[in-house]
Amino acid sequence: MIKKILSGLIVIAVVIAFLIIWKPAINEIDQPSADSFSQDQIAKGKVLAGLGNCASCHTSDPSKPLAGGVDFPTPFGTLYSTNISPHPEQGIGNWSEEAFVRAMREGVSRDGSHLYPAFPYTHFTKVTDEDLSALYAYVMSRQAVEHQGPDNQLDFPFNLRMLQAGWKTLFFDGERFQPDDSKGDAWNRGAYIAEGLGHCTACHSPRNAFGAEIADETYNGAVVDNWYAPALNTTHAAPVPWTEDELFQYLRAGGSKWHGIAAGSMSSVVHKGLTEAPDDDIRALAVYFQDLTGAVDSEEAAEVAAGHVRQAQKAVAPENRTGEEIFSSACASCHYNAPSSLKAARPELSLNSAVTAPDPVNLLRITLHGIDEPTGLRGLAMPGFSSGLSDADLIALARYLRQSSGQSPWENLEQHVQDARQL
Repeated sequence: MIKKILSGLIVIAVVIAFLIIWKPAINEIDQPSADSFSQDQIAKGKVLAGLGNCASCHTSDPSKPLAGGVDFPTPFGTLYSTNISPHPEQGIGNWSEEAFVRAMREGVSRDGSHLYPAFPYTHFTKVTDEDLSALYAYVMSRQAVEHQGPDNQLDFPFNLRMLQAGWKTLFFDGERFQPDDSKGDAWNRGAYIAEGLGHCTACHSPRNAFGAEIADETYNGAVVDNWYAPALNTTHAAPVPWTEDELFQYLRAGGSKWHGIAAGSMSSVVHKGLTEAPDDDIRALAVYFQDLTGAVDSEEAAEVAAGHVRQAQKAVAPENRTGEEIFSSACASCHYNAPSSLKAARPELSLNSAVTAPDPVNLLRITLHGIDEPTGLRGLAMPGFSSGLSDADLIALARYLRQSSGQSPWENLEQHVQDARQL
């Protein structure tokens, strides 16, 4: 009797697992012509693709837009983005809109295989039918590019796609965006963009051992692609919380006088992804994130910033004299500010997110390798000091700047410097 019961339970478990794992293929279609979509729909899709920054993740060669091949190192191996141009064999040219929507919302490819969550369907599932339709029109009206990227290089058993079905069972809810009736239209628009196509938490939230965002640490900040994405909630370490106007300026132009410039992955978001977005959408994002960060008004924030800079410019600890001398000789000509007259074009390092962040990687990478166009603010560049400063110089400078910002010292700076030189 017991044997029969166990056999029955095993059969039931196998059937349930099959139902969770198996997804049917969706039939191929003839590649739709660009003329089959309206120009208004394509134009709208272009803006939406920018808000999702699709091109940056799916373009490894500028001459082959949307053809994939971008590498994504993970703790489980390296993933490569796929070709999403409308090429019929190597891209998604024979995908119907139904197949496209399923991939965006459920993380299931046209052939029924499960997609890895490096493709943020966990966020795209919140996007409306109308917006997904416009995005499909835009992608399918692009140039079909013949390009096959490298195969994923994942360790066993993570290379078994069927295991992604189990991952979804644990970490994917598939809910659509729900407006908050207690908030205004701009806040809800900003939340929709940030939580949907913008997938902002994907970079700004810590992840667990399975690579899923930790639900109760959303927007707490995280290291992604060897850059630190700062916290975007009240856990942030910024001396001056983000105000609506500073957020708007940062997302529109690439820099803020109280927080510094957009570098690393964020530079691509600002200077490529958000370029086509209207001011209203940028303002909506600013309204949403100002609320999350608990910002004060601009006048009060300016007073906080000035007071912080005055404090930073006072006498330094004796052990940080060397760092102060390096700053004076190598950095002050471009970074020194009058406390009451801060300028975005002269990033104030005592307020800068690269200095106030809990991880020094952003400061070290920028100091070593500099900033070129179109990173940060347009028209401004900074030389790298990889050969001009020794490891000891970098450590002394980082310790001085950290003390000036009023933050506790970074631990193990020696190792951080060595790691940054390898990036």
